[in-house]
Amino acid sequence: QVQLVESGGGLVQPGGSLRLSCAASGSIRSINAMRWYRQTPGKQRELVAAIARAGSTNYADSVKGRFTISRDNAKNTVYLQMNSLKPEDTAVYVCNARVWVSEVTGYYDYWGQGTQVTVSS
Repeated sequence: QVQLVESGGGLVQPGGSLRLSCAASGSIRSINAMRWYRQTPGKQRELVAAIARAGSTNYADSVKGRFTISRDNAKNTVYLQMNSLKPEDTAVYVCNARVWVSEVTGYYDYWGQGTQVTVSS
């Protein structure tokens, strides 16, 4: 079993910064891609940023130039540095990790519980 635990959310003023962390623990042999999604009521879950094991990244257009995703493979942890935050960034941020389970199962997607980010004055 694998657990993902997010931290770092909170309330911040417009223009401020936050750094989210997501640590994976449990029976982990290897993690492929790690991703951050965000969810707001009444809207579809949005992919915010993704990072491959080797470090290549991609971002939603709405966060390019403001957010930076990174990872520490030794710690099985992914980070999301969020700068120049806007009220429209308010959401629950959820991390996802594609974990190698076994030769029979292959990769399996695990999800965290989410952390609330609120951008408001």
